[in-house]
Amino acid sequence: MQYRKAMNVATPIRAEKTIGHTVCPHDCPSACALEVDVHADGRIGRVRGAAANSYTAGVICAKVARYSERIYHPGRLLVPQRRTGAKGDGGFQDISWEAALDAIADAFVKAEQAHGSEAVWPYFYAGTMGQVQRDSIERLRHAKRYSGFFGSICTNMAWTGLSMATGALRGPDPREMAKSDCVVIWGTNAVSTQVNVMTHAIKARKERGAKIVVIDIYDNPTVKQADMGLILKPGTDAALACAVMHIAFRDGYADRAYMEKYADDPKGLEAHLKTRGPDWASAITGLPVEDIEAFAKLVGTTPKSYFRLGYGFTRQRNGAVAIHAAASIPTVLGSWKHEGGGAFHSNNDIFRFDKRELMGSAMLDPDIRMLDQSQIGRVLTGDAEALRHRGPVTAMLVQNTNPVNVTPEQRLVKRGFLRNDLFVAVHEHFMTDTAKLADIVLPATMFLEHDDLYRGGGHQHILLGPKVVEPPSTVRSNLFVIEELAKRLGVADQPGFGLGERAHIDQILVHYDIGYDRLKEEKWLDVQPDFDTAHFIDGFGHPDGKFRFKADWTGTPAPNRPPKSMGVQGAYTALPEFPDHVDLIEAADAGHPFRLATSPARSFLNSTFAETPSSVTKEGRPALMLNADDAAALGIVEGDVVRIGNPRGEIRLHATIGGGARRSVVIAEGLWPNDAHLDGEGINVLTGADAVAPYGGAAFHDNRVWLRKE
Repeated sequence: MQYRKAMNVATPIRAEKTIGHTVCPHDCPSACALEVDVHADGRIGRVRGAAANSYTAGVICAKVARYSERIYHPGRLLVPQRRTGAKGDGGFQDISWEAALDAIADAFVKAEQAHGSEAVWPYFYAGTMGQVQRDSIERLRHAKRYSGFFGSICTNMAWTGLSMATGALRGPDPREMAKSDCVVIWGTNAVSTQVNVMTHAIKARKERGAKIVVIDIYDNPTVKQADMGLILKPGTDAALACAVMHIAFRDGYADRAYMEKYADDPKGLEAHLKTRGPDWASAITGLPVEDIEAFAKLVGTTPKSYFRLGYGFTRQRNGAVAIHAAASIPTVLGSWKHEGGGAFHSNNDIFRFDKRELMGSAMLDPDIRMLDQSQIGRVLTGDAEALRHRGPVTAMLVQNTNPVNVTPEQRLVKRGFLRNDLFVAVHEHFMTDTAKLADIVLPATMFLEHDDLYRGGGHQHILLGPKVVEPPSTVRSNLFVIEELAKRLGVADQPGFGLGERAHIDQILVHYDIGYDRLKEEKWLDVQPDFDTAHFIDGFGHPDGKFRFKADWTGTPAPNRPPKSMGVQGAYTALPEFPDHVDLIEAADAGHPFRLATSPARSFLNSTFAETPSSVTKEGRPALMLNADDAAALGIVEGDVVRIGNPRGEIRLHATIGGGARRSVVIAEGLWPNDAHLDGEGINVLTGADAVAPYGGAAFHDNRVWLRKE
């Protein structure tokens, strides 16, 4: 407790300081290179982007720039705690690390004895993107044959749809946005969530006169920066893409020679699109015909058009179809040929990491069941299909995620965590909604307090994040917890255990002529493929080198394809052969006339930063954005309390009028802690966990609701 008093109140800053070099660890494609002022008393000061890194370019988001507010927060967890009293009552007592780890190991052994090894479910995600601290939990899972974790909550639909198109998850160098004549930012509120995208897009505008087009579902901060802002009805992106390609064929913008060489069936696509013109798309998207025509002409007459496709595609039930259609536009136009042209979503495929030892891959048993991350509520409440028709989950270790707040079907999730026969250990920084329902809570190091390795899915750098400051003496890293549990569970002699962070980093980088020590000197490694590879000049990633206008929705590999034991998912038989709008969305109906999207807030990152005072102050309170005409029709004014609901549940929010969404579309920016809401329940009460076609996912922006003034 002395640390809390010493380190979590303001102390004088001495003049002497050093600069630490590290990486932002949070769940964001930017993986920003950071410079951190470290003062003589061992405390951090200012955090800023590394100017020498060609992608970060000295710019980071404000919430990370204020990181001292988080690391020295007075509410930070500093000692292990054991629950006292009933679950959810909030009673905890301090215990030692030895007692806490012994209790977890004992609970895991008892769960295995009663129900088999699959009764234990290690549950984790991207609270840190550090390779060692995030993924070491998989090594323990494989060694102990615990239930598997199918990570479906973030990337599946976008990665699947793009893989169907290009056959590889890579694309033109993201820094080429600065060399483009038209940057199309589609499905990402980059000002709030990927600030570096704006760095390079605005550079193109200033230096080249480039136009910035933003396509989204409401008038967010990125739309406000655009030369052309297109606000769609949610889930209608593919209709816009089809109309743009229709116009390209109609008006001569299509590069037929390029398609003949690089695409599978351009003639079939052209025939299919004959009936997918701007009038058809206008009725679906809500966009005026003239806006669709203007956008199509702009990209059709601008060879260097760079399509930056975001993670909004991963939040809707037809997201895979939508990103496949959007990526088809630069293929019809031949934009890939040009520096500053083509389409980019993620560079995931370019990094040659060897994580076999880190994750214990040699110990993986394919017969062990895989449980869907997004369906945790169903798993913990005994749904037979979600459990793969096997036994219950009765013990969990949760690292790097906050499922009671962030996962769909929140009421089911909470009901599951309140089971008296479920043991839960949570390793965390703060007493999150999930930690409040745990039996054991362990305090975790933050990224500045341990070593790790990062990669930038939104760019091309491998970056080292070395420890910059000493952690409190009473907190421990994720790797420490995994190693100590391995000892207590009898698997510490298995491959990959017994190694520190630096040894793991050296092993992960074995395919590169660099290790921890040299990377610490150089700070990052640029592994961007050459132009021909990045732009698919040597052929796309499919075996025949062709871009696929005709998607094989069940036969194409993809980074997040579920294992055979889970199979293809959702309404995959309804997926179209060619790019097309498909009504797989949770469409509004008479009883639920509004569409709800749970979009990111600028000052939060998922549930992270919702504890820092400046972020809370900037965001205000949980609110629901309403179209002004909808509000007037319902007699709702600014600040009124409204109730929204669907068959999953209902919650109350304060109304805010405006925000630029179309009629019958409402936006709840978050993610706020559950107890910040009027009734102690968060927005994910209303989101669904049904698997999305074809390879799974969670459609957070795709919900129908009713709405009334309270």
